Amino acid sequence: MAQKGAQLDRERISCSICLDLLKDPVTLHCGHSYCRNCIKAHWDGEDQKGIHSCPQCRQTFIPRPVLGKNTMLADLVEQLKKTGLQAAPADHCYAGPEDVACDVCSGRKLKAIKSCLTCPASYCEKHLQPHYDSPPFRKHKLVEPSKNLQENICSLHDEVKKMFCRTDQKSICYLCSVDEHKGHDTVSAAAERTERQRELEGSRQQIQQRVQDREKDVKLLQQEVEAINQSADKTVEHSEKIFTELIRLLQKRSSEVKQQIRSQQETEVSRVKELQEKLEQEITELKRKDAELQQLSHTEDHTQFLQNCPSVSALRESTPSSSIKIRPLRHFEAVTAAVSELREKLQDILREEWTNISLRVTEVDVLLSEPELEPKSRAGFLKYSCEITLDPNTVNRQLLLSEGNRKVTVMKQPQSYSDHPDRFSEWFQVLSRESLTGRCYWEVEMRGRGVAVSVAYKNISRAGGGIECVFGYNDKSWSLYYNQKSFTFRYNKIKTSISVPRSSRVGVYLDHRAGILSFYSVSGTMTLLHRVQTTFTQPLYAGIRFWVSGSTAELCKVE
Repeated sequence: MAQKGAQLDRERISCSICLDLLKDPVTLHCGHSYCRNCIKAHWDGEDQKGIHSCPQCRQTFIPRPVLGKNTMLADLVEQLKKTGLQAAPADHCYAGPEDVACDVCSGRKLKAIKSCLTCPASYCEKHLQPHYDSPPFRKHKLVEPSKNLQENICSLHDEVKKMFCRTDQKSICYLCSVDEHKGHDTVSAAAERTERQRELEGSRQQIQQRVQDREKDVKLLQQEVEAINQSADKTVEHSEKIFTELIRLLQKRSSEVKQQIRSQQETEVSRVKELQEKLEQEITELKRKDAELQQLSHTEDHTQFLQNCPSVSALRESTPSSSIKIRPLRHFEAVTAAVSELREKLQDILREEWTNISLRVTEVDVLLSEPELEPKSRAGFLKYSCEITLDPNTVNRQLLLSEGNRKVTVMKQPQSYSDHPDRFSEWFQVLSRESLTGRCYWEVEMRGRGVAVSVAYKNISRAGGGIECVFGYNDKSWSLYYNQKSFTFRYNKIKTSISVPRSSRVGVYLDHRAGILSFYSVSGTMTLLHRVQTTFTQPLYAGIRFWVSGSTAELCKVE
């Protein structure tokens, strides 16, 4: 009971601004009391408005009231101080070095419980109350406490960044959108967040699907381990019986066969478990990544979301489920057959057949994976189709992007793109925004003449008119050239003529890990134009090049 009374005393004689015992207390006309210096500092900040208010009830005073000391409260504070009463909250309520501090508290600051994106400022529980009580403040956007609120403010215009420039991939304020970002592709931060959120959810679905696939693979491999062990055990048992019938003459050979089988069994089981461990590690990593993306998707601050959100690209490829091939009949059964044949023969025959037995044991080989074959039909290729868009930061100024950055056209007049180090300065070329790894397929529809469909490393040169920048004329790009009459393939300045019926649509198939790049003519059927077999050392990017005005190329939406 005494503790409850002490708590009541603390509340009655504490200043709601500094949250400490009242010092030189003054009482306003509304009845609320404050430290003289606290309310004076508060009103000093409101002098420009010409209206002064109570921090608790928001009652306004015109003109600024003259402050008079509340002698009764001052005496009460002094009496209670003699009892050792302290009004300050517990230490855990104060903001430490790692905490977000309340921007309103004076003196020692309390921890903020919310940050306001509209103000922008952070508030403790008491100073946040106006955002709940006052109608104008209720419209403000409150988020979890953040130390990065100043990053939401444009350094040029001192305005909140509520816009996003897709051209430059950065958050901007409204004044930026009509000033230095005029003519750029700009949307609201909320709209960009919505789109990125969809991409993020798509990535999570891919991760979750891959986790399911990997779990199936682990289960399949566990079954394979059991099958190997069962087959090996059964073979050992049969071999022992057969060699026992040969009495002492065959005992030595029986022991050697057993030892060899066990050795091969250990080797094969070790190989399977090694892959099994890798898949389990991948599952753990995918789940961790999914948790990170989920946490990011719940971030309420649009700007922080956009600044911390990774560029969503294709996930790193791993061994697909279909690549794990099990051969249940190729374990140790052949060994049993060889030993059974040996049972009917004498010692001299045993010498001749020993090599055969040993060979059969070592032939036990669980085929865990094998190279995937290139699809034979367009439907097969479409299983690997990927969404590709062209990167505005790489496009030459003589080219115009349209159709959601999927179509590019050669223009007579240069376009007003901003300066960017990734832009091709001289050659009429553009690269994709997405990097390409794993197995990918896309199609390009060409109109006019003088179009090249290409792939290139990101570090291909961009500035100047040298051949080190041209698709197909260096060791960093591969290019299929089309001029309405024929196709030619170019790589590292080497030209290969292609004599096949021409088509305005070209399909490109990439198996990055296998080092396969194939170009197809797409019409009623798929006609192979050229295939490259090499080793790709970096992720690739789709590219398009022009050398004749009026031509267009479009990345097709294939189904």
